[in-house]
Amino acid sequence: MLRTMKFGIDRLLAEKKLRAPLRGRQVALVAHPASVTADLDHSLDALAVCGDLRISSAFGPQHGLRGDKQDNMIESPDFVDPVHGIPVFSLYGEVRRPTSEMMGSFDVILLDLQDLGCRIYTFATTLLYVLEAAAEHGKSVWVLDRPNPAGRPVEGLLLRPGWESFVGAGPMPMRHGLTLGEMGHWFIDHYGLDVDYRVIAMEGWNPAAAPGFGWPLLERPWVNPSPNAPTLSMARAYAGAVMLEGATLSEGRGTTRPLELFGAPDVNARAILDKMRDLAPKWLQGCRLRECWFEPTFHKHEGALCHGVQIHPEGRDYDHLAFKPWRLMALAFKAIRLLYPEYPIWRDFPYEYETGKLPIDVINGGPALREWVDEPSSKPGDLDSLARADEAQWVERIRSHLIYEPAG
Repeated sequence: MLRTMKFGIDRLLAEKKLRAPLRGRQVALVAHPASVTADLDHSLDALAVCGDLRISSAFGPQHGLRGDKQDNMIESPDFVDPVHGIPVFSLYGEVRRPTSEMMGSFDVILLDLQDLGCRIYTFATTLLYVLEAAAEHGKSVWVLDRPNPAGRPVEGLLLRPGWESFVGAGPMPMRHGLTLGEMGHWFIDHYGLDVDYRVIAMEGWNPAAAPGFGWPLLERPWVNPSPNAPTLSMARAYAGAVMLEGATLSEGRGTTRPLELFGAPDVNARAILDKMRDLAPKWLQGCRLRECWFEPTFHKHEGALCHGVQIHPEGRDYDHLAFKPWRLMALAFKAIRLLYPEYPIWRDFPYEYETGKLPIDVINGGPALREWVDEPSSKPGDLDSLARADEAQWVERIRSHLIYEPAG
């Protein structure tokens, strides 16, 4: 089939003039398992045989350059790449910000990371930390842009001041609607960074086009950017399902459909669905919700039969603009709180190196969602009003930084 679009890595490989400014300079690459070309070659391998580039080092974000770690807060070590003989530094190990020693290994650093379009996904924060280090050390940063598979829709509350973390790089909503290349422009503007920054933009990306609505479904296969991101459906549902990491309910880790499911052994999923439909049926539009049973083989509720719900943002029921995963999951929490007032929904443990704060609050960039769930008298409209104001504010903030079709 004729390929009509190109990712940033494919343009850099195909267009010699784009590589010209890199000639004679030491070049580093930040990559992960989904950093592949149109021919599914890993970007590090493809760049290394270019002939006119000198790849001096590489960096792996959370889960590693080649994808070696399953869960959160499972760190990756530094190593020497056995094929190319270059140092590979971990940005999710002893450090999450590049050190001066690491920054001394290159002149220009290329980031080729497949994002999921969600603030909580840590590759956005890694981009910010690289930009800040590059500004400090006088290095250049290039983003080889890739699609936002969740597309342009924006959803969720803005992260509040003081709630910045490795899963919250700045005051953006949960579903931000940007590519990483665009986000780099916003970071530079928002934080006032003085850094040489360039985006190798995609060619032919249309985030409004069916059936992918952000992902070129008929042109590019899906490759997991992290171990529990196995499908496009997961990428679409992630901005809501990721909140389950701060809850006692299973998010489906230990099954073949992680972050598309929610449930527990001691809840009635059918009653939860009925309550959700009663509370705010509009928040359930754009997808199909299916009652199901599942037994995680690891992680929460390992070996226990869970009654739950699978989110299906696909097929004939999928409406890209109507689907609201963040609201959907918030509504599930609210239904559980109303049905089981004493149910221990919220987990309390160190989450992404944050202590002294509930993980659900770290994930949401503040306590507002949890407080709305736990307040018996709160209504869906209360949360909706807060979110709508934040979403409109965000759309205006990013308008000047968009490279492709508008967000909204």
